[in-house]
Amino acid sequence: MKDYLQFYIDGQWVDPETPKALDVINPATDETCARISLGSAADVDKAVAAAKAAFPTFSQTTVEERVALLERIAEAFKRRLPEIGAAITEEMGAPAWLANGPQAMMAYGHYVVAAQILKSYQFEEQRGSTLLSKEPIGVCGFITPWNFPANQIACKVAPAIATGCTIVLKPSEVAPLDAMILAEVMQEAEVPKGVFNLVNGDGPGVGSPLSSHPDVDMVSFTGSTRAGVMVAEAAAPTIKRVAQELGGKSANIILPDADLKAAVARGVMSMMVNSGQACNAPSRMFVPRELNEQAKAIAKATAEVVQVVAPEAGEQRGSIGPVASFPHFQKVQGLIEKGIEEGATLLAGGTGRPEGFEKGCFVKPTVFADCTNDMTIAQEEIFGPVLTMIPYDSIDDAVEMANDTVYGLSGYVQAGSVENAQAVAKRLRTGMIHLNGTAADLSAPFGGFKQSGNGREWGEAGFEEFLESKAVLGVAE
Repeated sequence: MKDYLQFYIDGQWVDPETPKALDVINPATDETCARISLGSAADVDKAVAAAKAAFPTFSQTTVEERVALLERIAEAFKRRLPEIGAAITEEMGAPAWLANGPQAMMAYGHYVVAAQILKSYQFEEQRGSTLLSKEPIGVCGFITPWNFPANQIACKVAPAIATGCTIVLKPSEVAPLDAMILAEVMQEAEVPKGVFNLVNGDGPGVGSPLSSHPDVDMVSFTGSTRAGVMVAEAAAPTIKRVAQELGGKSANIILPDADLKAAVARGVMSMMVNSGQACNAPSRMFVPRELNEQAKAIAKATAEVVQVVAPEAGEQRGSIGPVASFPHFQKVQGLIEKGIEEGATLLAGGTGRPEGFEKGCFVKPTVFADCTNDMTIAQEEIFGPVLTMIPYDSIDDAVEMANDTVYGLSGYVQAGSVENAQAVAKRLRTGMIHLNGTAADLSAPFGGFKQSGNGREWGEAGFEEFLESKAVLGVAE
């Protein structure tokens, strides 16, 4: 068992103001795998003061200096990839193939992409006698989740450093271990003191004082919509910028001309990735009513071959581990029970642990069919390996149901032609659309409409969140 009982503040490891330890639980074994300290408002004050003191100098660094810094961070992060992957497996249960691959590698990719974008990013533009400039917003407070922990940290930290901001990070207390390694990476990469600070803790102890702190100029939060409301309320009195990436209930519309077998199978497997713990997961699959029975058979067969594995042994791509914590396991189980109660057809999975697992937070790969869009499992974000299949009568019907949700993060359209898919994509009220299984693009904006949040992360759009616009009038052309 590892102890990470210090915080990283002002370029050094420091003890908490008031010692209070928290066990980090491995969700595959239900056993303690590490301990961290829970911070307090006093620790937040120290970290914010360090970030505030560092900002005047760091904000004036050159593009070339920040490119070099990001490249050092990326190189140091790359050297630690095996440790980061192992930490993610241990803290939140991602199978080895996922933790060492997409989880850790996407995080690394954000540092690389940020450095590339920074090299050509235009911070100034001359318009007549007016100089328009984009300047770093200041001290940024980051509150990040447990489902893709390293990735969600990287897509905030990388653009913040690229634009000249300073940072106070509160990683999830459920999955904090990869963040502690990142702090070591920052130290190894010689990030100037005070530019990156880390305080562990829970929402009331650290998240709330960070969100409300008068010397924090921006707070960026990724997590549930419920918690996002609390962050926004805490931030409101100080009129700071708030960027949020929140929940989702993304539609996956399979059009009549799609390759049904490929589209349904792809949809099921995509839903199961990371045990369904992805805000942009394709959790509602809309299928033409005349193809419903065929789609159900394909979905059932696909779900039944998804392997549930002990995470450290999960080398096979597509296998899934546990969900990240016991409270979340209970939530997912409750929603599966709700689907059964409301009369959905249970094609695969169901309540309880999969066969062979007597402990741990393992959930059966579950598929419900013959659902209606007003069912609880069609409206609430389950955040587990649970797919809801809904038949539709017309494309207009499918689009209407797809948009009939408080969320608007992502969407998926499967069709025989890209033109048909794109026509439907234009009608969906979501921040992202994947056509025919296209993978993520780290340079494309990531974010949503409605209660899925505000602002965008990833790529050039992610830079914009950390910049203020200034107009200097009367500058000679």
